[in-house]
Amino acid sequence: MRNNNKKEITRSIKKLSSRFNSKCNELAVILAAGHGKRIKSQRSKMLHTIWGVPTVERVFNSCTNAVKGVNTIVVVGIKALDVLNVLGKRANLSYAYQEQQNGTGHAVQVALKKLQKFPKDGIVYILPGDMGLIDSDTIVSLRKSFVESKADMIVLTGIFKGDPKENSYGRMLRVKIKDSKGKRVHSDSGKVIEILEHKDILALPVDKKYLANYKGKNYSFTKAELINNNEYNSGVFAFRYSKLKELIGQLKSDNVQKEIYLTDLISLFNEKNYSVSAVSPEKDYVVMGFNNKSVLKEMEAIARKNVYEKLKDIIEIEDPDDFFIHENVVEQILKLDLKHPALDINIGKGVFIGKDVQLNLNLELGKNVFVDGKVVFGKNISVSQNVHLSCYPGQTMKIGNSVQILWGDIIKGNIVIGDGSRIESSVNLTGSDVFPLMIGKNVLIKGTSYIFGSKIADNLLIEHSILVKKKVRAVKDKKGKIQPVRYFVPVSEGEKSIINIV
Repeated sequence: MRNNNKKEITRSIKKLSSRFNSKCNELAVILAAGHGKRIKSQRSKMLHTIWGVPTVERVFNSCTNAVKGVNTIVVVGIKALDVLNVLGKRANLSYAYQEQQNGTGHAVQVALKKLQKFPKDGIVYILPGDMGLIDSDTIVSLRKSFVESKADMIVLTGIFKGDPKENSYGRMLRVKIKDSKGKRVHSDSGKVIEILEHKDILALPVDKKYLANYKGKNYSFTKAELINNNEYNSGVFAFRYSKLKELIGQLKSDNVQKEIYLTDLISLFNEKNYSVSAVSPEKDYVVMGFNNKSVLKEMEAIARKNVYEKLKDIIEIEDPDDFFIHENVVEQILKLDLKHPALDINIGKGVFIGKDVQLNLNLELGKNVFVDGKVVFGKNISVSQNVHLSCYPGQTMKIGNSVQILWGDIIKGNIVIGDGSRIESSVNLTGSDVFPLMIGKNVLIKGTSYIFGSKIADNLLIEHSILVKKKVRAVKDKKGKIQPVRYFVPVSEGEKSIINIV
């Protein structure tokens, strides 16, 4: 398979990796090498999208937005070339190849081999590539907690609110009030002992307690107690680099999965008397990861809700559960709101608005309107239901002020539609790079018309016509009125191929 071609992967990594920012002593390692078998898809798990953006790219963006100039290593494995092609070459980003998936600890070992020089007091963040709802605010908060705690390692934990039997995450084990001998503990109570993986918990005998050691004292946990523990490991960590480098090589695969767990570093840190801290995010959902389609759908719904909450009092969205507005456009709307007392933008049910679209005041997009590419709206525009507006990268569609576009129209490519024009239903307009379509002001196009790469003068009526690379002038009759263009059909090709059925 192409995605398992080591030589091609190695070449791509060399080509797409960038130099690190020597002025920044912080590094984010994003783990994107996993199988994602349970999601039942040929696509890499890391490339499944949440609100139009692949999860691994979302994690990367959150890191770069949270820490200015941060260096990043993305660990790739299964479907490596697909992930490499999507993320591509970016500033301060390098890639590492985990050829055999031997666990999260092994992935970090592979990543750190890429570091030739890195400050001992530097900070290393570890994040799963499927955590597509994590935001820059959460990473900023994690960084603040790590720095203020003066810890050597910090774990971002989540609180599971569903059925404990459905919680497949590793459980956080903390020091109890009393040790296994019943002696009360004072200063160490609540400190992190270890993370016990879910599959290792399931493998424990029911009638035997699990003993966890912290600074020479044992703390006992029943299997039921471990399963019902709702504080779990999110998979997000921050480390002091010198301590991580010292101990990462000591990780072993003594577990049910026979994998090298990154979480085992907690025990190693505790043995060395290095400080380990843990903190939970302000918003529970940011630590969600996914292993199946249903959880991915839940995450998409949360992303949609977040967008709706930002916009609900600024623009009108007909159906909060059925719309898509790219985050770039969301930011654009928020900026417009700061400039104008009212936007009067109405978004119908099922509307899709892509990342490069430029909205404007008093805009109505009807049900199921699709807009993608650099489509630039003027003011006071009405677009009826089921209209398709799009253009390829490098192309621009400009729609002038006070334009009306009626239902079902398909308008694609390099196009200018002049102020006051009206495009009635069943019209197809196309403009290419070589032959853009220029429609003048106050033009009315109606009937079953198709126009490609033409120049249409102002104030014309075009009805039931096919115009391909034509210049249409405004010709006046004897009374001074501009003559309409109706029923224009070019000479047909392939006439000999068509015969009547008798």
